[in-house]
Amino acid sequence: MFSIVQALGWPIWPLLIASVVALALIIERAATLRAQRVVPPRLLDDVLALQARGEAGADVLAKLERSAPLGRILAAGLRNAGAGRESAGQAMSAAGGRVANDLARYLTLLGSIGSVAPLLGLFGTVIGMIEIFSSQQSGTNPQQLAHGISIALYSTAFGIIVAVPAIVAYRHFRSRVDDLVVEMEHQSQRLLETLFAARGGVRDAA
Repeated sequence: MFSIVQALGWPIWPLLIASVVALALIIERAATLRAQRVVPPRLLDDVLALQARGEAGADVLAKLERSAPLGRILAAGLRNAGAGRESAGQAMSAAGGRVANDLARYLTLLGSIGSVAPLLGLFGTVIGMIEIFSSQQSGTNPQQLAHGISIALYSTAFGIIVAVPAIVAYRHFRSRVDDLVVEMEHQSQRLLETLFAARGGVRDAA
């Protein structure tokens, strides 16, 4: 394998760099987009319990905001709950937009690598073919020519090898981000309904 990389020369280096970057992004996003990290299963219930006991003070909200992406959204809603349901909902929507943007970070780069890698591979093959034919002399051994062409074609193959996992990972993470955003919206709505239904009940009783 190393001998093939050496034979391909400088056109293979952009592909090698792209493969390393793609692998790093896949590992980073796989760790960041875990459902338990983004939307902890008991977080909303714990927040509602604290709110019911009147313990959702500034320190608790600051800790909640740091705990998880969902916590940032819930904390925004609780901070603006005193201004009414509409204000709380708008604050949570704004926080949700920032969280969604953070979750989708680097995905555009990963998708771009998946799209560009085959072109880089083809470019390497074309460069290799040009060098092979420009260096040929009359009477050259056909076996040597065929070997040179096969080496050049490895560049295209390597580009495809880099592109396929990058595209698959991009689509997988894109779908995961969409699912997580939907779940955070659902839990945000639950917080609003529980919070203002309780307040409405208190006003009715009064």
